[in-house]
Amino acid sequence: MSTTNVNGHAAAATPPRGAPAPSEPIKAIRLRHPWRVVFAVLLVAIFAWFVVDAAFRPAYDWPSVGKYLFDRRISMAALVTIELTVFSMVIAIVLGVILAVMRLSPNPVVKSVAWFYLWIFRGTPVYVQLTIWGLISLIYTSIDIGLPFMTPWISFSTNAALNTFTLAVIGLALNEAAYMAEIVRAGLLSVDKGQEEASVALGMSWSQTMTRVILPQSMRVIIPPTGNEVISMLKTTSLVTAVPFSLELFTRSRDISAETFNPIPLLIVASIWYLFFTSILMVGQYFLEKRFSRGVGDRQTDKNDVGTGTGVITGVLPVVGAGQPTVIAPPKTDNPGTPGDGGAR
Repeated sequence: MSTTNVNGHAAAATPPRGAPAPSEPIKAIRLRHPWRVVFAVLLVAIFAWFVVDAAFRPAYDWPSVGKYLFDRRISMAALVTIELTVFSMVIAIVLGVILAVMRLSPNPVVKSVAWFYLWIFRGTPVYVQLTIWGLISLIYTSIDIGLPFMTPWISFSTNAALNTFTLAVIGLALNEAAYMAEIVRAGLLSVDKGQEEASVALGMSWSQTMTRVILPQSMRVIIPPTGNEVISMLKTTSLVTAVPFSLELFTRSRDISAETFNPIPLLIVASIWYLFFTSILMVGQYFLEKRFSRGVGDRQTDKNDVGTGTGVITGVLPVVGAGQPTVIAPPKTDNPGTPGDGGAR
């Protein structure tokens, strides 16, 4: 093979005989989506038309919306709605954790009791449950404390001991606890059993294993559906009129609209308050998810370590809870040696 021509110039300037001709650079043309643009413009036009129409439609009565948006009765009802949501969810989360642990218990009686609870409260509508709680004084006229079949030590009238607010919180919390139990159980089961075995091997107690190993890893699974349940509870409080409790946001706005004979502006006012609280809860859920998802999805491979041993990747080990595989590189040695003489293999 010759590398120079007869004139002494470099052979690289002309391709050798039989070699393929150099290809022309590809001119990339951006793919066009005309129908996508048309559809987007159509959506924007429909949305703009709806906003303009709503702004001038008399039925919405925007002056009345502005009048009642910060009405004292509405503001107090919004505060009561938040109280119902917070109290109910705190009780539901605590009871849900207990029920989840009972469901995972090896004791068949404990497991059956938890399953029966979930069956009852998930199998009946929450409105029916709240109605029963509203009639609880007809079923149990008094609350007695003492030994069974003996004269009670202390006795309270049910109507005196439990007001409608308390009954609403109890009804909402007991129903929500059944759903929270399944959410917590799913989170606990998402953690590999090897994590618990490794913690026991390190000498950790059951409480240390749960608080330092199992629960932190399961929280990133538990928090998203729990945040969804909190938002759902905020709206479910509108059903406590079945107790009957009439001081929450929806019922209060409906009572005011019955006085003014103008229901649509009050419904808009209630919706604005619900959207405001939901927006705050969604922001809080975002930061909670970010807090408990640290280290997941941002694991970077150390390029300086991989390949500096023998240059060979030995395998990939899935790490439970991290969601990302960990690349196992061979150990570093000052003198790797050669296979067969006792060096690194």
